[in-house]
Amino acid sequence: MRSRPTHWNPIRSVAAAVFAVLLFAAAATPAVAQDAQTILHLLDYIGVDYEGAVAAGKVKSADEYKEMVEFTAQVAMRITELPANPEKGALSGQAAALARLVGDKAAPQAVADASSKLRWAIVAAYKVRIAPRSAPDLARGKSLYARTCAACHGAEGRGDGPAAKGLDPAPANFHDAERMAKRSVYGLYSTITLGVAGTSMTPFQQLSEDDRWALAFYAANLGVEAKRIREGERRWEAGEARRAFPDLANVATLSTAEITARYGEAAARVQDYLRAHPDVLKPAPLAYARAKLAEARDANRRGEVAAARDAAVKGYLEGYELAEAPLANVDQELMRSIEREMLELRAAIERGETAGAFDQRVARVDRMLAAAEEKLGAGEMSAATAFTASLLILLREGLEAILVLAAVIAFVVKTGRRDALPWVHAGWIGALALGFVTWVVATYAVEVSGANRELTEGVTALIAAGMLLYVGWWLHKKSYAQAWSRFLRQQVGQALEKRTLWAMAGVSFLAVYREMFEIVLFYQALWVQAGESARHAVIAGVLVAALGLAGIGLAILRYSVRLPIGPFFGATSALLALLAVVFAGHGVAALQEAGVLGVTHLGFHAVPLLGIYPTGEAIGAQILALVLVGLGIWSARREAAHSQRVSA
Repeated sequence: MRSRPTHWNPIRSVAAAVFAVLLFAAAATPAVAQDAQTILHLLDYIGVDYEGAVAAGKVKSADEYKEMVEFTAQVAMRITELPANPEKGALSGQAAALARLVGDKAAPQAVADASSKLRWAIVAAYKVRIAPRSAPDLARGKSLYARTCAACHGAEGRGDGPAAKGLDPAPANFHDAERMAKRSVYGLYSTITLGVAGTSMTPFQQLSEDDRWALAFYAANLGVEAKRIREGERRWEAGEARRAFPDLANVATLSTAEITARYGEAAARVQDYLRAHPDVLKPAPLAYARAKLAEARDANRRGEVAAARDAAVKGYLEGYELAEAPLANVDQELMRSIEREMLELRAAIERGETAGAFDQRVARVDRMLAAAEEKLGAGEMSAATAFTASLLILLREGLEAILVLAAVIAFVVKTGRRDALPWVHAGWIGALALGFVTWVVATYAVEVSGANRELTEGVTALIAAGMLLYVGWWLHKKSYAQAWSRFLRQQVGQALEKRTLWAMAGVSFLAVYREMFEIVLFYQALWVQAGESARHAVIAGVLVAALGLAGIGLAILRYSVRLPIGPFFGATSALLALLAVVFAGHGVAALQEAGVLGVTHLGFHAVPLLGIYPTGEAIGAQILALVLVGLGIWSARREAAHSQRVSA
């Protein structure tokens, strides 16, 4: 048999494959988002300014109308330059329809509606983030406004600053209620980011993203009367419009006019309050999930399949999944039922279920989510619930990693090949380091969405399954006495084969890394839900779980090294083969949750501990892994039998 070239480096290939997902999220997505943001910026201006160009089918301002024609042409051209996307053809069709409306001098409301519809279609198709990561600092916004904007827009935002004289067009007046009702905070953010060509409004990309959001929120509040904000506060505290604002998304992305049309005048007052006090919105995963399901229902009614699917995916990944761990401690069956129903809801969108049937499905899931909210409680969770959730999160996510690490470490100790220990330790330490880097990047540099998180976990799990199959097959070959004796003779005085060392390091790396980001995510959500009164219980849960995992690992090491060589190799290879099958199920399920793979539901309950999920795709992957395990056993036995015949 030919040996591998000495430069072959599996762990680098594995690390490259895993980190490629992160690089895609960190590098490719911002470029796409920047191009899409420019289109959204143009559409925002078309929707707001078109009525200044056309009235009653006639041109009011030749210059304004010329600009509208140019903007619609720019939108159509820029959409063709966006990356390939299944919805790109439909987007181009909508852009052409918008251009025809402008060319026909259609009514302003028709143009505004078409512009808005295209804007949201682009957001859904290209996953554009159009809301801040966290509550903007309005005190910072006020300071930035005084320093960078007041000279033109005036201290109070009336467009009458000392530098405004002679400017054509004049700086925006933030007290123009009719115009500002059509502008979203995101529209202002885009203007600050990109500027307005042909005017004195230059881009402020030298400001950080957080600073631009702070400035946009502050500017949006300048023309709002204090009594409207007080009324909005009263309504918010009375529980009104809570469903309209589960988080900052609608506060930032919808204009006052859009909020009024969707949710009523009372919600518009609440939006005024939340724009002035965005910090009052705390993460509420289940409320976010319910709001996204309502969006999916409305989009499905309008026939917007892509938007409905996107809302359903976000409701699961960015909402419900963050509440899974604490809900599992309260009602395991409800947690599984919601998970199953939300995945089935997405499949219903894909197969084109009728609007009536889909509405009933959404209503059923919404009732289940409401029940989950009631079980978890509207306030902070108890210390006992927080401790249990914290304990089980780390035990659940860490058990598979500990089993793999303990098996590999037991092998190198059992065989006296401690020269492999640094490789194993380097693997899991590197995984912890990369997990920390991933958390920093996701928190401060790039948004790693729920879909990207599941994509990373899915790819990592499938690669880990492949490497576990390789190491398990290698160990199984050594379980035969003659094979083991020959192995010892070959390895005395030598280090283990490089490819074996790299494989062990790779398994160690992947077993730990695939759990890291999910652990961070779950604990971030749990930390918020626990509140000040129960955070000590979260910490206690982490410590107890860590001790439990350490005890499991030490027990495996202690008892496994007492086994005879043959049974030890056989048991270890069986464990790694089992974990490979488990990882295969986890990997496919994660890719399904990310929306990458389709879902074919089967009629039984999930068993996540064994990686068993009730979908044809996940079960198929596990069957394939089992087939590969069987082929490995057959191959090892055939090789052992051949060696015996040769020895005889």
